[in-house]
Amino acid sequence: MTAAATDTLRRTPLHDRHAAAGARLVPFAGWEMPVHYSDGIKAEHVEVRRGAGLFDVSHMGQVETSGPDAEAFLQRVLSNDVTRLREGGAQYSLLCREDGGVLDDLFTYRLHRGSFLTVTNAANHERDFAWLAEHAQVFDGLSVRDAAADYSMLALQGPAARVILAGLLEEGEAPARMRTARARVAGADCLICGTGYTGEDGVELLTEPDDAPALWDALIAAGATPAGLAARDTLRLEACFHLYGHDLSEDRTPIEAGLGWACKLDTDFIGADALRTAGDPADRLVPFAFTGPGIPRQGNPILVEGEPAGVVTSGTLSPCLGSGIGMGYVPAAAASPGTPIEIDVRGRRRTAEVREKPLYRKEH
Repeated sequence: MTAAATDTLRRTPLHDRHAAAGARLVPFAGWEMPVHYSDGIKAEHVEVRRGAGLFDVSHMGQVETSGPDAEAFLQRVLSNDVTRLREGGAQYSLLCREDGGVLDDLFTYRLHRGSFLTVTNAANHERDFAWLAEHAQVFDGLSVRDAAADYSMLALQGPAARVILAGLLEEGEAPARMRTARARVAGADCLICGTGYTGEDGVELLTEPDDAPALWDALIAAGATPAGLAARDTLRLEACFHLYGHDLSEDRTPIEAGLGWACKLDTDFIGADALRTAGDPADRLVPFAFTGPGIPRQGNPILVEGEPAGVVTSGTLSPCLGSGIGMGYVPAAAASPGTPIEIDVRGRRRTAEVREKPLYRKEH
C-alpha cells in the first residue's frame, strides 16, 4: 500500500494497537483495518469458537433517532416491527427500497422510550443516513443525527467473552442476548449490546473514541485474542449470517435472501407493498458445503444438473468443518437441503450440496 493510498483511508482509534500487534492492515470500506494478526486467520477463528476474540468494528456507523415520532418513523423505514422493541432491546431489520430491494441490514437498539440507536454497515453508512434523513422530513417530532463520530465499537465474542467482561465490570451488569445495558467497563462508560456477528455468544461495546484504546488493552490483558476482518468473515459464514454486497443487495429482496422473518408486512414499511405482491421468489439464497476438495469464492457459477443456475455470493474454507462452504442464489426448486449442486471454481467443477442453516453447529 502506497503512502498516497493510506492518506485517503480513515483509521480507527485502535490503529496503533493493531500495528503494534503485527496486524496486516488493508483497505476496507474506506478504512484501514486489520485483516488478521501474526497467528493467522485460522487461529483467530478457532479462538473465537473456543475462547474469546476481540474485534475492532469501529468502522461501523451509527444513527441516533429521537423524539415523539421516532418510533413511527422507524416503523416506516425498517422492515421489522419496531413497536415490539422493548426499552433496552435490540432488533435486526432491513432497510428497503420501494421495490423491495435491500439497501442495508441493520441492528436497532431502543435506548429509552423516545431514543433509538441504529448501527449501519460501514460501506453503506453515508447512503443509509441520507436515505433516513430524506424520509424523516415528513415527521415533525423527530431528530435524525449521524452519530458515527461519537462511538468506537468493539466486539468481544466467544464462549469466554462474558467471563472476561464480568471481570472488568465496575458498574452495572452485562445484558442478556439481544438486550442492552449501560455499564462502566475498565474505566470506560459503555453501551453494552448482547449482539454479534460470529454465531457465538458475546457482546458489542460502544464507547467514546478516546476511551477505546485503554478498553482494548484491558480486554486483551484479561484474555481476549485480537481478531481481524478475515476471521469475522469465516465465522459469520459458518453461521450463515448475511454480508451486504455479497448475500444482500439492491437487486435481491429479503424474501429471496431468506429474511422474511425480519419483514413484518403489516407495518407497511417502505418496500412492503412490493414484497406483498411479488409472489413466491424464483430464486433463494442457500448455504452449501463441498463434498470434495476446493474452495468456493464469490462470483463462482453454480450448476444444477449440469446447467448454470446461480452464482456464489460468499465462499471460504471453513476452519471448523475443514471443507469449502458458501452461500449463493439458486432456483427455488433446487433450494432444499440435500440437493446436489456443482460449483465452477476457475474452470473446475467441484461437487457440493445444499445444507441447512447454520453450516457449523457447536457440539455440546
